[in-house]
Amino acid sequence: MRPNFIYIVADDLGSADLGCYGGSPEVSPNLDRLAREGLRFTRAYSNSPVCSPARFAMITGRWQYRLRGAAEEPLGRRSTTLGLPPEHPTLPSLLQAAGYDTALIGKWHLGHPPQYGPLKSGYAEFFGPLGGAVDYFSHLGPSGTHDLWEGDREVQEHGYLTDLISGRAAEYVARQRDKPFFLSVHYTSPHWPWETRDDAAESARIGSDIAHLDGGSVQIYQRMIHHMDEGIGRIVAALPSAQRENTLILFLSDNGGERFSNNWPFIGGKMDLLEGGIRVPQIAHWPGRIAAGATSDWPMLSMDWMPTMLSAAGVAADPKYPLDGVDLSPLLADPAWSPPRRLFWRMKHRQQAACVEGRWKYLRVDGYEYLFDVVKDGRERANIAKHHPERLAAMRQQWNDWEATMLAIPDDAQVHLLWTEADMPRPTH
Repeated sequence: MRPNFIYIVADDLGSADLGCYGGSPEVSPNLDRLAREGLRFTRAYSNSPVCSPARFAMITGRWQYRLRGAAEEPLGRRSTTLGLPPEHPTLPSLLQAAGYDTALIGKWHLGHPPQYGPLKSGYAEFFGPLGGAVDYFSHLGPSGTHDLWEGDREVQEHGYLTDLISGRAAEYVARQRDKPFFLSVHYTSPHWPWETRDDAAESARIGSDIAHLDGGSVQIYQRMIHHMDEGIGRIVAALPSAQRENTLILFLSDNGGERFSNNWPFIGGKMDLLEGGIRVPQIAHWPGRIAAGATSDWPMLSMDWMPTMLSAAGVAADPKYPLDGVDLSPLLADPAWSPPRRLFWRMKHRQQAACVEGRWKYLRVDGYEYLFDVVKDGRERANIAKHHPERLAAMRQQWNDWEATMLAIPDDAQVHLLWTEADMPRPTH
C-alpha cells in the first residue's frame, strides 16, 4: 500500500519555539506529542534563510540556485516574471502523475498567475494566499491587495487565516478514502503581522501596513504558534485510524525565526546564514516506519524530503531534472545513520556563503571569513579559522567548486527587507 503524506510547513518559526526544542510546552502540545511518537531532528537545515528560495528547494528537491526564478531572495510582490516554471517537475506533480490526490492548503509564494501557480505545478486543489504574507483577518498583502484564492479563483472568506487553513486541511484529510494523497499544509504563522485570533482590532488598526514594527510581543507570537498547533491537532485527529500507520506527517519551518522568535542557543535569524537563520525545527511522524522517541543529529536539508517521499511512494524522479536531495529512508529506519555529506548556501544579502561538513562550518559574511565547530560552539562565537588554516582553505575551495556549478546570481536580484540593518545580528570579527 502506498503511503500518504502530510507536509506541514510553518513560516519563520524559531529553532527553539516549540516545547520539544526547549520552548514552553504550553505553546505546542500537539507538535510535542508528534515528536515523542516520532523522530525529532536536531540538525535539520533549511536550504535558505528566507521564504521563496527555501520553498523552491522543498518542492523541486534541488538546489534552488539551479532555477533562475529562485535567485537568493524572496520573490517580489505579485511577481509574474519570476516563479516556478510549470514545466519543472515537482514533488506534487510527480506524485499526481503516479495516481496521488494532491492539494496545497496555505501559502504558495512561488510566482503569480497567469504564468505560475499551484495548479500549474502539480496540485489538484489549492486554497490560500499566493504571495509571501497577508493579514490574518483582512487577507490583504503588503501592497493592500486582497490575496486569498481557491484554485485559480479569488475568494472572500471571513475568519482568522490560521484557522481557515487548519479547517480546510482537516476537511481534506477526512474525505480521503480511495487514493493515496499528498497534502501540503503551508501556514503563514507565525510570520508577521503579529495577530492572534483575538486581534481583529489590531488588524483594523494596521490596515495594509502588515509589516508593522510597532506591534506584537513574545506573548502574541507564542499564541500564534499555539493556534497553529491546535490546527495541527485537528488535522491529525481527522486522519482515519486505518490510515495512521501508513501516513508520514512531516513538520518543519521554511527558515529561521524573526523578531520575536526563540532561536536559542543560536545567533542570527531570517536572512542570515548563521545557525539561527538556517537551523529549523523538524519532526517526522510515521508509526508504521519510524520508532517513537528517536532523534537524529545528522546534518540534512529540507530538499531531502522530496527524494525520500518519492522513494517511499515508489515513484521515480525525472532524469532530466536530477535531484540534489538525499533519500532519508535509511535514516527513518535507523536514526544513527550518518554518512559523510557537505551542505552549501549562498546569499546576495551581505555576500554570504556557507558550507557545513560534519561538525565544521565555513562562513563568509561581508568579506569576513569564519570557521566554527558548530557542535561544540553552536552560537558561532569562537572563530577558529587561524587554528585550522588548512581546513578553512579546503572548505572555501569546496564552496567555490560547488558554486561554480550553480547559476550565477542575477544582477537584478533584489533584497526585500522590511526591517532595519540595525536589527540584523552580525558575527563577531
